[in-house]
Amino acid sequence: MKPSNEGVPPAATAGGAAAVTGPAAPRRGRGARERLTPPSWLALLFLLPALLLLGFLVVYPIVYSVIRSFFDASGGSFVGFDNYTGVFQGHDDLVAVRNTVVWVVVAPTLVTIIGLFFAVLTERIRWATAFKLVVFMPMAISFLASGVIFRLVYQQDPDQGVANAALVAIHDTFKSGTTYPGAGPRTGGDQLVHEQGGAVLGSSPVSAGQTALLPLVKVKPEYLPKDAKPAAQPPAAKAGQVTGTVWFDFTKGGGGELNKPNAGESGLPGVKVEAVRGGKVVATATTGKDGTFTLKKVSGAVTVRLPKSNFTASYGGAEWLGSTLITPAIIGSYLWVWSGFAMVLIAAGLAAIPRDALEAARVDGATEWQVFRRVTIPLLAPVLMVVLVTLVINVLKVFDLVFIIGGGDPNANVLALEMWTKSFGGGNDPGAGSAIAVLLFLLVLPAMLFNIRRLRQERK
Repeated sequence: MKPSNEGVPPAATAGGAAAVTGPAAPRRGRGARERLTPPSWLALLFLLPALLLLGFLVVYPIVYSVIRSFFDASGGSFVGFDNYTGVFQGHDDLVAVRNTVVWVVVAPTLVTIIGLFFAVLTERIRWATAFKLVVFMPMAISFLASGVIFRLVYQQDPDQGVANAALVAIHDTFKSGTTYPGAGPRTGGDQLVHEQGGAVLGSSPVSAGQTALLPLVKVKPEYLPKDAKPAAQPPAAKAGQVTGTVWFDFTKGGGGELNKPNAGESGLPGVKVEAVRGGKVVATATTGKDGTFTLKKVSGAVTVRLPKSNFTASYGGAEWLGSTLITPAIIGSYLWVWSGFAMVLIAAGLAAIPRDALEAARVDGATEWQVFRRVTIPLLAPVLMVVLVTLVINVLKVFDLVFIIGGGDPNANVLALEMWTKSFGGGNDPGAGSAIAVLLFLLVLPAMLFNIRRLRQERK
């Protein structure tokens, strides 16, 4: 006998097919999904506050700036494109354009290279996390604070500026010497020395076996070495020698005999002394702590000379905030701030590179440099391009560092700072400022579109 299906629910027959096709199953079609979707007016209602804020803070300023750029400073006369052509006229405007070009070409490139170097380095050193923290830490500091820091770093005085302190230390390691700026002979009367072309010469020639006294005045106390000893009489000269003393011919409290080393008068150590005959230097010496010196291998009559280098200021480092180095100096501070940003992004790109590709290149006999140049760099090219373009956008808008470190120097000016100066910083020409703002917007726009396109390609 065959079992009967009577009394069995339709859902239990035909593998449950009736459960799908039977009248009891609810219909969940297109109409049901449309009923669950909120109407468009409700979505716009929720977006309206954000759209109003965006329009007030972004769209309206852009449109107004474009319109304002075609009017003069007062806003009452239409001048057409005069404000735009004026950006490329005048010394200060041309300097701003030149510096902006330098910034765009140099700063993003250097930051990307340094970030790449740091990112590769962190893969090969211990304590990579601590290194990344130290390099990235400047990103946590505002540009205003960074500008103040580097304004102090670039101080001209080596006792205050770290950069010049380092340069002076390196310079003095290889070329040391003591100088006495402003010192010279006493004028008037029968003097033992006289000045000639910045150098100090003995008034009378001396021969081998004789001594020479070279008194100086106008020696500033701050230039007198701490190890200077009281001036001493020159030692007895032997055959073929000329001895002498260079000292500060001034007795505190008065008294003493002129042109002779007296008690309480200080010798001048570190002074370079030359014996000159016929315009040629035949012997040299350096004074000791008590100011005495000995010129050896001297024959015939010579003139004792203290060269000009003794009376020029000692090396004080570079003039970082001068007209020549101020833009490279500010770019240096920018590198300090943004290298960590580039390092983090490039390090993330390095971590995503398939290790199999690197190992395959090494197995094929490639050196580490070849692996880096032929494998790592091509695979990192999209990340490097994103970092470079992002930095270009940022550089076009740089303002804080130039304003703080430059201190208003026109030699450090860039377009973003010039825009602020024209509009709000005393230029009283909102038309010209608006024109610069529109130009910056047009320069930034292609880079922004490139980044957006790159992000969309990566998502696909």
